[in-house]
Amino acid sequence: MKSNKAVVKVMAPKRDQPIAPLVKQILEHLGEDPLREGLVRTPERVERALQFLTSGYRMDVNEIVNGALFAVKYDEMVIMKDIEFFSMCEHHMLPFFGKVHVAYIPRDRVIGLSKLPRIVDVFARRLQIQERLTQQIAQTIQEMIEPVGVGVICEARHFCIMMRGVEKQHSGAVTSAMLGAFRNRKETRDEFLSLVNSRPTGY
Repeated sequence: MKSNKAVVKVMAPKRDQPIAPLVKQILEHLGEDPLREGLVRTPERVERALQFLTSGYRMDVNEIVNGALFAVKYDEMVIMKDIEFFSMCEHHMLPFFGKVHVAYIPRDRVIGLSKLPRIVDVFARRLQIQERLTQQIAQTIQEMIEPVGVGVICEARHFCIMMRGVEKQHSGAVTSAMLGAFRNRKETRDEFLSLVNSRPTGY
């Protein structure tokens, strides 16, 4: 079995530059009193929240997968639907959220199913744009197991559209990344889209 090259650069948190004092300054610039009862611990809470929401920068895909790659003779499509995610728009640092659908056709090995949502989280927990998030998930799976093809569809709603700007609360965005057979074969792509749009049955 081939060894997998690292696909994510691991970045150490800059602990010498705490976020909380900067949040306190933001509160002051907004005209608030950071010492009033409701806000006195807000800077520390925001720091902890941001560290969690951007924890993907400090994750390594190889460590997340942890060797859960299995040799198998299976050449049909593997699909995991409705992987929920939350991320933050890099333009306004407001949340966007939705679901990712992942499919691949194995060549000679598969990846543990529980690892697919974890791969999504590695890239969702960063400052992101939806297009890049979709591409990174697909490219990572392609590099990890070198399948016949990979397809990823991401459906999301963005608070930077819902809460500000055009203020459209019911609009959503759909992005896709198709590699290998999913790009080159219309029937493969159509099968993926059909299965993603079908309702779950039997569970």
